[in-house]
Amino acid sequence: MNQLYYEKIAKELSITSQQVSDTASMIAEGATVPFIARYRKEVTGSLDEVAITAIRDRLQQLAELDDRRAAVLKSLTERNLLTAELEEKIAAAETMSVLEDIYLPFRPKRRTRATVAREKGLEPLAERIFAQEEMDVALEAAAFISEEKGVATADDALAGARDIIAEWVNENQDARAKMRTLFLEKGIIQSKVLTDKIETGIKYKDYYEWEEPVASAPSHRVLALRRGEREEFLMLRMTPPDQEALTTLEELFVKNSTQAAEQVRLAVHDSYKRLLSLSMETEVRLTTKKRADETAIKIFADNLRQLLLAPPLGQKAVLAIDPGFRTGCKTVCLDRQGKLLAHEAIFPLLSEKAREAAAQAVREFCRKYSIEAIAVGNGTAGRETEAFLKSLNLPQEIPVVMVNESGASIYSASKLARDEFPDEDITVRGAVSIGRRLMDPLAELVKIEPKAIGVGQYQHDVDQDDLQRCLDDMVVSCVNAVGVEVNTASAQLLSYVSGLGPALAENIVKYRDENGPFPARNALKKVKRLGDKAFEQAAGFLRIRESQNPLDASAVHPESYPIVEKMAQDQGCTVRDLMADEARRQKIILTDYITDKVGLPTLKDIMAELAKPGRDPREQFENVVFAEGIEKISDLIVGMKLTGVVTNITAFGAFVDIGVHQDGLVHLSEMADRFVKVPADVVKVNQKVEVTVLAVDSDRKRISLSMKKNPGEKTPVRDKAEQKVPAAGTAGEHKIKPGKPHGPDEKKRGKEPPKPFNNPFADALRRR
Repeated sequence: MNQLYYEKIAKELSITSQQVSDTASMIAEGATVPFIARYRKEVTGSLDEVAITAIRDRLQQLAELDDRRAAVLKSLTERNLLTAELEEKIAAAETMSVLEDIYLPFRPKRRTRATVAREKGLEPLAERIFAQEEMDVALEAAAFISEEKGVATADDALAGARDIIAEWVNENQDARAKMRTLFLEKGIIQSKVLTDKIETGIKYKDYYEWEEPVASAPSHRVLALRRGEREEFLMLRMTPPDQEALTTLEELFVKNSTQAAEQVRLAVHDSYKRLLSLSMETEVRLTTKKRADETAIKIFADNLRQLLLAPPLGQKAVLAIDPGFRTGCKTVCLDRQGKLLAHEAIFPLLSEKAREAAAQAVREFCRKYSIEAIAVGNGTAGRETEAFLKSLNLPQEIPVVMVNESGASIYSASKLARDEFPDEDITVRGAVSIGRRLMDPLAELVKIEPKAIGVGQYQHDVDQDDLQRCLDDMVVSCVNAVGVEVNTASAQLLSYVSGLGPALAENIVKYRDENGPFPARNALKKVKRLGDKAFEQAAGFLRIRESQNPLDASAVHPESYPIVEKMAQDQGCTVRDLMADEARRQKIILTDYITDKVGLPTLKDIMAELAKPGRDPREQFENVVFAEGIEKISDLIVGMKLTGVVTNITAFGAFVDIGVHQDGLVHLSEMADRFVKVPADVVKVNQKVEVTVLAVDSDRKRISLSMKKNPGEKTPVRDKAEQKVPAAGTAGEHKIKPGKPHGPDEKKRGKEPPKPFNNPFADALRRR
């Protein structure tokens, strides 16, 4: 990669070009982001995963720019259009937009009005006019009249010349750069309802007449407006004031007040309205979409991280229930390793007789399998099933825990679930997933497509490749941050370990099944196709808790074992003794162990691991108990104070499960008694929160909540529109139900009917 690129990335990330260069070299050699961040701090200068990922992605973007640059040069060379000056400009292009602007005049074109004018021999006239010298343009144009070429009058000749000039204006690099800046900085997003959709597009009612600056439009609103346009309810435009754009172009191209200059001015206006404005609007649409995608994807990824790193209950014998009314509750018993021991359908919500039978079955399960916790899916009949279980007066040491079941049905119908439980019903598989999710959310959720978990907004509207890549990165980061017990982990969990992947993960499980548990990390080298490179990348993230070497259960990398052994030798004890004795560890002088490859960052990490080997970074599990008697929306009363769990965070607020089968929304303006810019600054997914009910709309199943000490009091906001809630459907699928659409002030709504019109932008593109 070009050294100039390293310097460019270094400047963008405020790091040194050497850090970028060294990181790029390791990535090129196949090192993963978690491995580089954890075990190569001396090489990168202690860059974290965020910076390393940014370097990797930026290198990819620049590589794509180089690929396009090469394609452009090849095209120009093949058509004998490449000059030294043009080649220099192309080599200096730093962005894809600039490169395309340079290439635009030379790009193979379809037949245009300018093409037709050139065929009529009008380009010399266009050149004379564009020079804007003093002349009689009518007389000059008369010389180009030709019935044979289809130029009947001088006006026809002038019109053709203006078409050619309009194309020159559209292809001018300076003009496009200025227009691009103007559209992005002073452009206005405007939406109006299409003529025949006033009645049917009611969910977009607040966008029937809406406008705001392109530069400050929040991501969720951009995506909501685009969805409304895609569903053919709204017409959307993104343009700056026409007069400002025309004035800018006139300053570039109109040199004086001659007759020729007037023709140029007319051509400039035509170029803007017919060509340049549409081209720039397309660009700004792509730019705002990309910007909105990045924000939405980041929110999704952050939420996913919080969900994956939710506190685990741990290895407990669990009774798991997938609730249901008519079809019954699918009940399974799992041992401490998550193995299915028994299952049965019980019907506690049908009749008194069925309830008694269900109660007896639950008590027998708890006795027979020494149940230590009960997991209940939070879907349909979840709260009713929870109430039934609590009425049984089971031992207090057996907690009843509501578990978010989003995605469990997708897992239960997957090939993975069929392979694991080929003889079991789909409902049994779902119940098993609910129970295992309580025991270890990370180990179970990696089996589900991240997009199906339902913790984002607009996940179906954003670029799917970018979303998938970001979510995969997040899963990899979480799995490696926690570490994986190699002798119990599923192939799916192992596949996310640094350096492994699906094929090696399957080989590890197969070897384990055939030969028994791995006695030590080094034994992994016996696995088929697991070579030195893969071992180097993966070993530090794999745990073998029953190994004779205690370091195998820690995050200390095998390459650092000799350092720890030397420390123990210097202290006159074994490694195990050193790990157990803090007094001995405090005597160690880290600088004595610095080498050419190992510095203080790694040594500090080693000491932290010796103190808490294999420590789990996740927080302690805490069971959230919902208010008794509040099981459906009709039970809610405005002003009621309840305990809830954050299920999803969006750009406009957080959704909270308060135990009524419908998540309520804590809007951004109700999250604290101070100004809140980003919801994630206040809450995280799975966090326990105390909320107050502000409003309940039973018909539309919408609940407004507040986390303020004084609910309903106004707090400072920077954007009045932010006091409202985005359009329906913006928070994704599954249980999440968003609130009222964003829109202008109430004073501006409802006073007069909207002014609908058809879509001139689409019509103009067709005319082009």
